Amino acid sequence: MLLGAWPLGGKSNHGSTTATSTKNGKFRFTLLCGGYILFLVVGAAIFSAIEAPRMDEFAKKLNLARSNFLKKYTCVDDDDLEAFLKEVVSASERGISILRNASSSELNWSFGQALFFSSTIVTTIGYGHVTPLSETGKIFCMIYATLGIPLTLVLLSAVVDRLMIPVSSLLGFMNAKLGHLYQPFNIRLLHLLLLVVVVGLLFLVAPMFVFAYMEPSWDLLDAFYYCFISLTTIGLGDFIPGDGENVSNPTVYKTLTTCYL
Repeated sequence: MLLGAWPLGGKSNHGSTTATSTKNGKFRFTLLCGGYILFLVVGAAIFSAIEAPRMDEFAKKLNLARSNFLKKYTCVDDDDLEAFLKEVVSASERGISILRNASSSELNWSFGQALFFSSTIVTTIGYGHVTPLSETGKIFCMIYATLGIPLTLVLLSAVVDRLMIPVSSLLGFMNAKLGHLYQPFNIRLLHLLLLVVVVGLLFLVAPMFVFAYMEPSWDLLDAFYYCFISLTTIGLGDFIPGDGENVSNPTVYKTLTTCYL
């Protein structure tokens, strides 16, 4: 009787533990989903509160400029102006600016620009300021991304493996020199802080000054914002290096920017 009863009791406890674990897992998953949605809602509310007034201000300025233009040039019909502006906006969305290169593809599809575009594809940054216009280009872009993105991940993995050697060596050196003074946790924390500072200086602060110098219309915040948005692969596309009218050699500049990315 005891032999028959004991497995039943054991099975019941195991089943109860499994059910409790499953319930806790569902609760944590639900809590995570709820927290993520709340994070998105809070972000949307803050962005809306910050940016909506600025957008209204720009819209008022644009409407005023359009109204003044029509008053000054009475021979221009409002519908004709609307049609022309649609063409300008459509061209701008495809990377063609009527201000400088409406009749030339040099800036958009020179080797430097094409190399820069290729890097934004395989790194998934995707600024969106220049896009393939032809069907052949769109098909090749999909094929290129399908092959290039995994290749980039493999390359990044190999680079990280190589970088871990000096990083680990540095940690060992710090343990040997500071192990008798500090706890291992404090040494690892100092090691992490040192890595963050070095990476920040090399990939954010130093490029920030370079881009701020090379782009006259960018201040330091704009340059730092571009570096952060690019390296995190967000790629909003509101700041693109080398697209200014005062860039003397955009091909070389774009090529060097590609090396940075």
